[in-house]
Amino acid sequence: MSRWVFDLGNTRLKLAPVDADGRVGPVQAIAHDGAAFPSGWEAQLPARIDSAAVASVASVALRTALLAALADRSGRISVARTLVRCEGVQIAYARPERLGVDRFLALLGARARGAGPWLLVGVGTALTIDLLDAAGRHRGGRIAPSPALMRQALHGRAAQLPATGGRYVDFATDTDDALASGCEGAAIALVESSRSAAARVLGQAPTLLLHGGGAASLVAHLPGAGLAPELVLEGLVRWLWMEESR
Repeated sequence: MSRWVFDLGNTRLKLAPVDADGRVGPVQAIAHDGAAFPSGWEAQLPARIDSAAVASVASVALRTALLAALADRSGRISVARTLVRCEGVQIAYARPERLGVDRFLALLGARARGAGPWLLVGVGTALTIDLLDAAGRHRGGRIAPSPALMRQALHGRAAQLPATGGRYVDFATDTDDALASGCEGAAIALVESSRSAAARVLGQAPTLLLHGGGAASLVAHLPGAGLAPELVLEGLVRWLWMEESR
């Protein structure tokens, strides 16, 4: 049986097959501009799928285009949505639809890895932080601009400040490094502050797990942190299996 998962974010569509044991296979990525997919993007989709699961935080136009393309290829499509309780996780939000489905799926993915507690940090367009205790209760989270978005915002207001480039150092001696160090440093400081707060709330230190496209640039500066770039897809697999069991 052919199963695939699709994570439609603000800049990329990530897709991967799922093996018989529920592991995410090789991940492909299709970049988009936020409004439309590039010409010929459908050719990168699998020709035939028995069962697909889709998560989307992108525009309605992109989501509609993806679902239309999958309708021609898949016998069954499940669109993930945030639930108050699912797969041993109970979210903190009184209105579950206000919690982004990517954050919800990351919680499911972490829970599938073990009881935790977990502090999950997603590094994409936004920087998201979520605390999941050992009983599977989501204790809430934080949202801030990611380092990449900080750089873009600065560049948008002051074109002489480059939107990319540089490296993280404690005290930079050129502008590119200063920008990288400041924006990444702000994210690192927020994560460390959240880790300390989580330990006070829980009475124990949570395991720190980073995911998302920008996670690799931060993980080396966060002692004890783990890297799980495809955590949302792992959670989407849990959603897919739940839907198939109905």
